[in-house]
Amino acid sequence: MAVPRVRVLDDTERRIGPERTSGALDLARRLPRLAMEARRIATAVAHGIHGRRRPGAGESFWQFRPFMPGEPAHRIDWRRSGRDEHLFVREREWEAAHSIRIWIDRSPSMAFASSLAAAPKLDRAVVLGLALADLLVRGGERVGLLGSGPTMASRTVVERLAEALAMDAAGAAAELPEALPLPALSEAVLLTDGLSPAAEIAAAVEGLAARGARGHLVRIVDPVEETFPFEGQAELLGTEGSARMEVGDAGAFRAAYRMRMEAHGAALADACRRRGWSLLVHRTDRPASEALLALASRVARARGGPA
Repeated sequence: MAVPRVRVLDDTERRIGPERTSGALDLARRLPRLAMEARRIATAVAHGIHGRRRPGAGESFWQFRPFMPGEPAHRIDWRRSGRDEHLFVREREWEAAHSIRIWIDRSPSMAFASSLAAAPKLDRAVVLGLALADLLVRGGERVGLLGSGPTMASRTVVERLAEALAMDAAGAAAELPEALPLPALSEAVLLTDGLSPAAEIAAAVEGLAARGARGHLVRIVDPVEETFPFEGQAELLGTEGSARMEVGDAGAFRAAYRMRMEAHGAALADACRRRGWSLLVHRTDRPASEALLALASRVARARGGPA
């Protein structure tokens, strides 16, 4: 069963203003601000990340290291070795840039923001997606939106992806990406609240990973969606339709709600585990930089580079 997309309407939630509940229809207006925030966060996080430089087959010099017994003699750099009594090998930087595709859920449920959140889920997803793209391009990767246009390694990747999001009206209502197999050397990053039925999310992961592509599922959740911190009578309103539900005792309902959410999360974790994908849960009352650092580290580990 699907986890219900609901918002609780009590005295606290009625104070949410239009900016905090505006959705994909207003995203184009907010994109310049979100792009600037993404750049700022990416720059801050970049200082705490060692690049993905590593030895391997490439063209750029990386470092000298001592020659090890058993290695082919042709690997010795005689010019460097001639400066002292030791033999050295010239290692080159690993430069196999690969394709990373980012998908940002812009369906109506992503517009929700409670009074406990620092931003709507949609805004946080956009900021994380654009900031991650900036970090990856700085590390020599090629990045693009999943299902929309080519990958790129441009320094203007934030602005170009933001423009692509603004132009992609057709994808604004999609809850999940099209499950078309990605090439084996590709990698997918899905930014979503993960409130679609677990079976549908699992099918999307299976489809994208069918040829061996790696991936990361990032669940962006509002704190009230995870904790349901309400008491007394409450009215639940569907964020994607006219569904309504009266809850006579929110405190008593909380245990059943949390149990269902935990079961849903476990099903998503299992779907990711089967394909070797990572799963990250980020709450919108936490700093965006925290999630970006965790996500960038996971992407680096998936590629076998330093975290």
